[in-house]
Amino acid sequence: MKKALWTVLAAALLCGCNRHPELKAVRAAAEAMGGRNRILAVKTLTIEGEGENPNLGQNITPDAPLTVWKVTGFKRTIDLEKGRMRVEQVRTAQFPFALANVVRQNQAVDGDVAWNVSDGGTSSRLTDEIALDRRLELLHHPVTILRAALDPGAKLSDFSKSGTQQLVDITTARGEMLTLALDDATMLPASVRSETDQPNLGDVTIETSFADYDDVNGLKLPRHLTTRIDKWVQSDIRVSKNTVNGDAGALAAPSATAAETSAPANPPVEVTAEQVAPGIWWLAGSGNHRSVVFEFADHLTLFELPESEARAKAVLEKTHSLAFGKPLTEVIISHHHFDHSAGLRKAVSEGLTIITQRGNVAFFRDLAARKHTMSPDDLARNISALPIKIEPVDDELVLKDDAMELDLYHVRDNSHCDTLLMGWVPRDHILVQADLYDSGWLRYPWADNLKKNVELRRLRVEKDVPIHGKIESYADVLKRMQERP
Repeated sequence: MKKALWTVLAAALLCGCNRHPELKAVRAAAEAMGGRNRILAVKTLTIEGEGENPNLGQNITPDAPLTVWKVTGFKRTIDLEKGRMRVEQVRTAQFPFALANVVRQNQAVDGDVAWNVSDGGTSSRLTDEIALDRRLELLHHPVTILRAALDPGAKLSDFSKSGTQQLVDITTARGEMLTLALDDATMLPASVRSETDQPNLGDVTIETSFADYDDVNGLKLPRHLTTRIDKWVQSDIRVSKNTVNGDAGALAAPSATAAETSAPANPPVEVTAEQVAPGIWWLAGSGNHRSVVFEFADHLTLFELPESEARAKAVLEKTHSLAFGKPLTEVIISHHHFDHSAGLRKAVSEGLTIITQRGNVAFFRDLAARKHTMSPDDLARNISALPIKIEPVDDELVLKDDAMELDLYHVRDNSHCDTLLMGWVPRDHILVQADLYDSGWLRYPWADNLKKNVELRRLRVEKDVPIHGKIESYADVLKRMQERP
């Protein structure tokens, strides 16, 4: 009788495991890492190392490898009990750069509050969206994700297998959703992924993979962390030291920051219009991204729709106010870098023709076609505006009628971007350029390239009307470029 009872109990337990393979997988992962109790005993975790941060949306062509920041002094400190994290690192540009080549970052989250700390020690609270992304980042580690999965309030679901990995979906006690991948042979966590919105790319997968596990105080912890946004590596860190239950320091949000009743909203975008020549307006305002409007006989053409969808909307509204009954029909996007192509989807949603260098065409088609369901933009709400209308430029394109002439030239041999267009108004000897010169830069790495392209096209430039910076005479531009490296 007793033997029969044990047989029934064993069968029931086996049946339960078969019904909940995701729970079995999580328990096996915890055991592989050193045991459930050791994982739950972790109060703080400090990860130190160095590596690289590739520069998303800033490669020389859309298909080229990303430019890279070298990372030193990387330190990620996590308080697992209170849900706090701070990431500190020093980034050094490994590419020609016009601003500070060395940047210190100090980024933190405490529950629903995210903030950055400046070099001077000033804290500035960030949006709720950034706080959510940082809470998810906190969970992109084997210890933190398994601790969250072992919480009684967590929900485990959708166990599956993919190649040599076992996959488990995890909804944490506070509602964050992630997918844990386990190595089929070792049952150690291979990666964690979550979903978020990236303004240019829309719905993206953030995946952190783990390798080179090592023993630390009875726990197995990875010494190599690689984070990707879709296919693009964003962080590749070689860990020199993992510290369990060390002194985490002060990770709580500053009292003034935490006392704010809500996270700040994005500030309103101000766009000003300055007429620089007959039928030409320079749209500036808040920030350091500009656009230029050209009035042709029966339509308007806009050069650049940059920075964000919010700015794109404000620029389009200002452009329409200058129309004098003429429709805006086309937008020139100087190059593919994310701060300059940020208004692409807004332009497509308005049915505008995109004029750009041919090397950007395939990438722009992809950006227009990407899904934006997590944070729908105007194109996602007006999908009927697709397909995108593009007029490609090879080496040059002349836009001309009785009222206006605008010549577009491919900027050759530029180390910053090889799909860059500049504009030339022969009537007024005006040059419109993006990312070649800004009076506020610390240095001018593309000064020779700017002069070379002006000379190549035999342009007699009198005035620089830039996408970054202020309007200046070309003589002043040349003088300033001679004063700085």
